[in-house]
Amino acid sequence: MSEANGLLRAARERTPSRRAPGEYMSRAELAEAVCSWLWETTGMQYDLDGHYIAKLERGAVRWPGAAYRSGLRHVLNVSSDSELGFIQSGPAGSFESDLTHCSTAGLADELIDAGDESITMLALAEESNVGDLTVEQLHADIERIALNYLKVPTKPLFQRTKVVRDRAFKLLSGRQPPHQTRDLYAAAGWAITLLGWMSVDLGRPDVAESHTRTAWACAEAADFDELRAWVRATQHTAAFWQDDFARAADYALDGLRYAEGTAALFLASVAAVDLGRMGRMDDARDALAAAKRTTINPAVTDLGGPFRCTPERAEGIWSDAHLTLGEAQYTLQHADRGVALFEAAPHALRNYGSERMVRLQQVKGRLEVGELDGALEALRPVLAIPSEYRVRPLIHRISEVAALTRGERYAEESKAQAMYEGIREFVRRPAADTRPDRLIGVTDDR
Repeated sequence: MSEANGLLRAARERTPSRRAPGEYMSRAELAEAVCSWLWETTGMQYDLDGHYIAKLERGAVRWPGAAYRSGLRHVLNVSSDSELGFIQSGPAGSFESDLTHCSTAGLADELIDAGDESITMLALAEESNVGDLTVEQLHADIERIALNYLKVPTKPLFQRTKVVRDRAFKLLSGRQPPHQTRDLYAAAGWAITLLGWMSVDLGRPDVAESHTRTAWACAEAADFDELRAWVRATQHTAAFWQDDFARAADYALDGLRYAEGTAALFLASVAAVDLGRMGRMDDARDALAAAKRTTINPAVTDLGGPFRCTPERAEGIWSDAHLTLGEAQYTLQHADRGVALFEAAPHALRNYGSERMVRLQQVKGRLEVGELDGALEALRPVLAIPSEYRVRPLIHRISEVAALTRGERYAEESKAQAMYEGIREFVRRPAADTRPDRLIGVTDDR
């Protein structure tokens, strides 16, 4: 008999019902909330029901599909699958993962297309090539995608982003007033910039550069400085992950000419890292000091997701800059502060992609100052990251951690060896059963 999943049931029973004040969520209500959220964020229809939730709570299914796990994490307000008792015991692409999509088998693309076609028809309903509601819908779609990036599986978001891009350009081929033309170029530019950011995360920064050239042209046509700034930020990121730090710095410094919102904080901060990686230490220190003095115009509204630099995200970048400057103690101060701010942020606004990178800064900083136990503890939540969110920059950064554990300083340390083996499994078999609890056995080996 399968072992019951008490963690999932406990999470449901501490989640207030949205229908019955004073009660907790029923299985059917939880299933409905998950399906509603998945529809809003991915445009795909699922038919999760209370019976399937019951199977999960009984332990009959220990590893539901990626979409269901994302939805359950969101509705039940947790950050990891392990908090809901989900354990991946089978190989990648297991039979159970396939079951979660049976309700849309052969229809996934059609469902997305049908919804997008309905939105396209809004232009006809407004009796013009394009109206204010059509433009508003395009921008709302992009904002929703940005806010949910790295919280739900990437593929449907990538597909929807392409649809927004294509719809905007199709509308631009018609006639509209000048202000709507600018808004359409802005929508297209944001969509293409997001495609560029996703391409970096998916391991193709070269493809990202193709996107950002067109995104820049859209920003120019829209005459939209904040879009210009985030296009430069994306170009910086593509160059950075190709180890072209000089070009990355050029993009960051040029982007500062246009940035007033949180893009200014992001660009000023990453410029310090770039200069440090180039060996220009004095310039890097000056840039880092300037970044910490950056003020943000509160009147500028950010798109959200990767296109917002919160204080905690900035703390993580500053920790990287200090590490580049050889100041590991300051790295730890900023990384610890950043992680604490991430953990305190509401789920809807929490940037999990940036948080994971900052946690690895914690690990690197602790290894640099000789805190092996602390490094091991900081690594555990990273190793628990679901496979669908293990983007290329994260793999690159965790590989840097692995290299530190193999240095002469830790050559004879069993805990360092355990970290290395855990990371190697994380990198080599990202879709398999990478279990952070495999490190538990060495924590008491003083």
